[in-house]
Amino acid sequence: MAAEPWPEPWPDSPEHAARLDAECDRLIRFATGAKLAGGGFGWLDDVGRPLPDGVVHTWVTARMTHVFALARLRAEARGSAFDAAEADALVAHGIAALTGPLRDHEYGGWHPVVDRTGRPASGDGDTDVDPERPDGKRMYDHAFVVLAAASACAAGHPEAPALLAEALDVVERRFWEEDRGACAESWDRTWTVGEPYRGANSNMHAVEAFLAAADATDEARWRERALRIAERVVHEHARANHWRLIEHFAADWTPRPEYNRERPADPFRPYGATVGHWFEWSRLLITLAEALPRPPGWLRADAVALFDAAVREGWRADGRPGFVYTVDWSGKPLVRTRMHWVAAEAIAAAAALRRASGDADYDDWYRVWWEHADAVFLDREHGGWHHELDADARPSADVWRGKPDAYHAVQATLLPRLRSAPTIAEALRRRAGG
Repeated sequence: MAAEPWPEPWPDSPEHAARLDAECDRLIRFATGAKLAGGGFGWLDDVGRPLPDGVVHTWVTARMTHVFALARLRAEARGSAFDAAEADALVAHGIAALTGPLRDHEYGGWHPVVDRTGRPASGDGDTDVDPERPDGKRMYDHAFVVLAAASACAAGHPEAPALLAEALDVVERRFWEEDRGACAESWDRTWTVGEPYRGANSNMHAVEAFLAAADATDEARWRERALRIAERVVHEHARANHWRLIEHFAADWTPRPEYNRERPADPFRPYGATVGHWFEWSRLLITLAEALPRPPGWLRADAVALFDAAVREGWRADGRPGFVYTVDWSGKPLVRTRMHWVAAEAIAAAAALRRASGDADYDDWYRVWWEHADAVFLDREHGGWHHELDADARPSADVWRGKPDAYHAVQATLLPRLRSAPTIAEALRRRAGG
């Protein structure tokens, strides 16, 4: 089915809201295929079937649990065709995996990947798991456990508060580095040996998780910690680097610009600057600015600067429609693969900045990027969104195989109609009158 023009004006008209609702329902329905009989949610292939690799990823299960919690909240607000009871069951399925086989019951925290029997596993070689450290504990996974638990709290799952408290305790004791104002990256399974690396990606998702945790617990310290991370990664380092956000650091937060030069298309730690993260940080900075009682002025200014840099150096950077995956330190395209999550985050950032600034120019970008996503990423034959395209907009699998989860795309259908603060699950809960 060919793409149809999206209704205007952007993004508040009833016609546009109906289109977003329909797309959200379509995405969530596709995501239900990830449910695994043995627990957790599987990594989906191109047609919506779990990969036959026999493993369960914590970050996939946590992100899917978050998505189904949002589905539950939408159903409660009567903004969805998705059944509330079905959503409840899917949230419960995710929580059971996060409190069961994915949790390390011996040493605490969460395994990155387990097999279908609950034993730590190394994945299939196409994922982010380091084969030399298959049983490590990573902040990236723990950030999404926090997010899933916070969203499940908003959705009313009875076991979610205990899960959230446990996850925050692990983050507090094992990952948060008070002297650095940011999070460590990873440990071995026994919490004995830490990785001498610090990553902007895991810390960005810590910001997202901390903001959600603050809404769920009403503890302001999590917003304050989110601000400290943003100040280090964005206001200190990105601002000094022409807004080309540095992703990789040594343990003392010294930049490592040559890190992974031999793996430029790595899905989680690519060499160079990752354009989509500039949009993601831009959106999160606006959320911080709206959530804090006395936000520093640089939050909104930096959000605008990151957005502008991402447009300038990412959009059609090689002369073709779409965003390149990465650029080098002079701003030239490196990996030209188009990622669905970058388009989704660009849409969400444009909407956030439009609401924050009142500048109608962001509406134009919002329209351009939704029409781009509609034309090339939405898979009307098999469902969901293509997670990766080549520079000619053909499905590819150079970085990602299949359609691992629905997190970015679902949020792109919801965030444009919500204020930037509170965070998405709490905003939906309030809309539902909970």
